Parts: sequence; C-alpha cells; structure tokens
Amino acid sequence: MKAWLLLVLALAANAAEPDSRRSGRDTMSPALRTLQADDDQHPAQLALALGREQWREGSRSCASCHGEPERLRGAAARYPDWDQGILDLPGRIQRCRVRHQHQPAWKPEAEPLLALAALVAQQSRGLPLLPQRGIELDEAAVRGQRLYTTRIGALNLSCAQCHDERAGLRLGGSLIPQAHVDDYPVYRLEWQSLGSLQRRLRGCLSGVRATVWDWDSAELLALQTYLARRSAGMAMQPPGVRP
Repeated sequence: MKAWLLLVLALAANAAEPDSRRSGRDTMSPALRTLQADDDQHPAQLALALGREQWREGSRSCASCHGEPERLRGAAARYPDWDQGILDLPGRIQRCRVRHQHQPAWKPEAEPLLALAALVAQQSRGLPLLPQRGIELDEAAVRGQRLYTTRIGALNLSCAQCHDERAGLRLGGSLIPQAHVDDYPVYRLEWQSLGSLQRRLRGCLSGVRATVWDWDSAELLALQTYLARRSAGMAMQPPGVRP
C-alpha cells in the first residue's frame, strides 16, 4: 500500500508534465510490434508452453503452492524485491526451487528458469511496474544510478550516454531505446531465445569492453533496481520481442 501511495503522489506531482518515457517496444518496427502483440505468432510461445509444464512438475510443484499461474497477476511488477538480499524475478524462482522444492538451482539463463520467469511475468501484462521500496532497496537504487552514469570500459561510455543522451538515434541500424525494463524477459532475434535483463546488461558491458559482472552480482542487482524505478508506472507487456 505504501508503494502504491508513493507512486500516486509521484504521478500527481508530474501530472502537468507529459511522460516522455518510451518503452523499447515503441521503437521497434511495426512488424516486431505486431509479433509481440500476437500470442499465436510470438516467438516465445514454446518457452511459455514449457513454463506451464514446469509449473506443474514434481510433487512440490509451483502449482501446489500457488495454484494456477494467473493467480500471480501483479507479482512480477514488484521486482526487484528484498528477501535476505536483493532478488529479481528469476532469483525469486531460484529461491523457491531450492527452499521449497528442495531441488538444485538452475544455471543462469537455463531454459526452464527463463520459461517460468516469462510465464509469471506474462500474468502482469498491462499492469504498471511497481518495484518495492525499503532501506536496502533504496541504497541499491542509489548505487545503481551511480553505475548507470559512470563511464566504463575501453570505450569509456556510460549507460546514460547511450540511453539518455542518444536515445532515438541509430546504432547498427537499430534505434537506441531509453533502456526501460517493462518487457523482460525478452525474446531477442539476435539470440534466437529468451533472455533475462541480466543477460542484456552483461551484453552491454561486453559491448563497451568493460569487465563483465558476475551473474547475480551486487552491481547487476543494483543496476536492475535503479532501472526498475526509472521505469516505474510504465505498463508491462512481457515477454518482449526485440531485434
């Protein structure tokens, strides 16, 4: 309730100013926007089907605790969250798998992990991103903002230089998006698979020839926390489709 109140107050304070934020899907070609909007043609449909199979798998299945996936509408909108550490949505699924299903954690970007993350995220389509708040999350968001604006790598570039200063320009034939996170996980045609936000961020680090942070590192989770707040209030449409 507190988070909702904060969002309402923030929106009211900015009511006189039009929201200039644009989802990454708004920068795509009409063909890709149509592909994302059509569940029958969506390239992640096989992953979503796998997610539903995984949902019911085993004696301690996701369904045995949560019922049908549709009951988790709104859950994905809250992440990253805090539970003895910062968790993104795949991290929460991993935590449930280890703690409650008594199964070993999957490797990062494992197909069943991404399938479940996409299935859970899909239930929040049309809802606004509403990342949680708290002392630890606030501190992580501040650190994430510093990371976002800090030049790194051999190319000496920051996230902000591409996604704030050059948003809307072209790089390699594609429009540079504003780096909002309302559609993750996404199916990237470049990858020919689903991928998490962490995968995308690690790809950016590699692209500027910087040291690539470890999966679930404090840096990646802090940057995700900041990006989620930067995208707060934007309508979710996961899983996304990107070039």
